[in-house]
Amino acid sequence: MASDNEGVILERKRTIVSALCKSRSLDATKFLDDVGNDLKSLSVNIMKTAYENNEELNKWLTFAENFPSDSEACSKGLCELNEYLTDYSVLVGGGYRSSDADIIVFSTVHPYVISLPSSDRNKLPHLLRWMDYIQSTQYFGELFEKIVLEKAPFDPPLAKQTSKGDAESSTKKADSSIKNADLSTKKAAPKAKSAISGADSEKKSDVLNKQATGKTEAVTEKKKLPDKVPDDKDKELSVSLLKIQVGLIRKASKHPSADSLLVEEIDVGEGKCRQVVSGLAKYCSPDELTNRLVALITNVKPGKLRDVVSEGLVLCASNADHTAVEPLIVPEGAKIGECVTFSGHEGKPEDVLNPKKKQLDKITPVDNCKGYHLTRG
Repeated sequence: MASDNEGVILERKRTIVSALCKSRSLDATKFLDDVGNDLKSLSVNIMKTAYENNEELNKWLTFAENFPSDSEACSKGLCELNEYLTDYSVLVGGGYRSSDADIIVFSTVHPYVISLPSSDRNKLPHLLRWMDYIQSTQYFGELFEKIVLEKAPFDPPLAKQTSKGDAESSTKKADSSIKNADLSTKKAAPKAKSAISGADSEKKSDVLNKQATGKTEAVTEKKKLPDKVPDDKDKELSVSLLKIQVGLIRKASKHPSADSLLVEEIDVGEGKCRQVVSGLAKYCSPDELTNRLVALITNVKPGKLRDVVSEGLVLCASNADHTAVEPLIVPEGAKIGECVTFSGHEGKPEDVLNPKKKQLDKITPVDNCKGYHLTRG
């Protein structure tokens, strides 16, 4: 029994080492020979971080090292982790990206969670939400079987339809306007006749009648106007003009001449990586972006940012005061190079966006993006 438990712990260490190396683009074979050492020493060698002075990291290293393997104690540990995640998005950090501690604990509990029946998984909603976030933002290759969650689909609200009652009410109002105009015509004619005699009287009466009738015709004609047909300006504002593809950041590094910029090599399935310059240096480190899936606008005209060519735009989100920015999470199950669309916004993307029409500037402001929901295309 003790031998079986030792085997489980050894395999757990191997999985943690492999996951940490994947997240940092390191060769795991250089560290797997040392799996006989304690977990803290192994992790420190990979992370190059002293856990003694990092209370949060040390706490979760201890959790992973002492996580039980028998089913009853394991179930209790998962429930405790689920309870903790009620108030937290991630285990360590500001809640905007996963940390080394998250990867270590994810690697530890994954074999147990993946084997749970649906009835038991449903009792751990916060744990499952957290695990889905980690597997969506970290690239582990074939190391872990994907945990599939049932998510409620999002359908954007439809434009309010005019009811039959509203239409009948509008028609009655129009008919009332016509009758009122006819009545004013009948009242105007006698006054004209009493003021002017003979042929002049008849001519003046005809003029007044035509003027009053003209008002009636104007009201009727207004009701017959068709709905507004979208013009070219409306088409320029459609989010469907953007070609958005799923890309994997193979490499990220600092810009050679701008501290606020990063240079990423992003694979979108074209045979070679696209070079993209992003203003993410204040919010993400190169290591945090490497091997991450992102949504990339690929039909922008290439340009230079501080003498470095950029061939796309990484879609990001931020908090209200713009103190935290991170790339959007791509839809679950998306593949490299696959196109991403917005639910409820149909249309064909432009081959290349026209800079002169400022299509991108008109589409991407925050107010224009409310209600958009990314879906696989």
